[in-house]
Amino acid sequence: MHSNSKKHGRKPEKIPNHFVLVCQVQKLYYFCLSKKQKTKYQSVMADIKQYVNGAEEKMSFAIDYLDEQLAHIRAGKANPKILDGVKVPYYGGLVPLTNVASVTTPDAKTIIITPWEKPLIKEIEKAILNSEVGITPENNGEIIRLGIPPLTEERRRSLAKQSKQEAETAKISIRNARRDAIELIKKSVKADGTPEDVAKDAEAEVQKIHDKFIKKVDDLYAAKEKEIMTV
Repeated sequence: MHSNSKKHGRKPEKIPNHFVLVCQVQKLYYFCLSKKQKTKYQSVMADIKQYVNGAEEKMSFAIDYLDEQLAHIRAGKANPKILDGVKVPYYGGLVPLTNVASVTTPDAKTIIITPWEKPLIKEIEKAILNSEVGITPENNGEIIRLGIPPLTEERRRSLAKQSKQEAETAKISIRNARRDAIELIKKSVKADGTPEDVAKDAEAEVQKIHDKFIKKVDDLYAAKEKEIMTV
């Protein structure tokens, strides 16, 4: 029987010698430990993994938050997300607009809001006027229409600057997550006896994850800037 690599004419990927050596050393180190030491080693490795995963989770949250913030920046095109912050009085409380109406975008310059209950149309209109949406709603008694006004060059540059600030805030959060994780890893060497090669590998992994998420921030900002500056 031929392997898939042979079948397709590809040579199997060779594992670097230094990686094999590191693995062999770690296995030998682990094999030489007592049962109690092995339990301690497993605990240390679990902590290291938690530090790395925790950093990645924080970085991922920063990306999700940035994506949400950028979506709320009006770029001259109809986007229902600009209404996410609008709250409407309903049965004694305030609820999101999308809980009491449907929101659609029939074209690139129009948002249509259709209340599920007709009496709410005035409350929805008032809520939009009092919000930071910055667009005067048109009410025909059945639906509410929001016409997205064209952006001036000055306004486009202002929004691009706002987007860049949001991106920089996300980068700070990602860098902080990297710093916190590396500090915990370094402390574990002295406090928990984490092998230095394990710590260095973990730090390298955190840096790799950091670089990946920084690139995601740059990509999100670049896409938003293009959207804002495209007339």
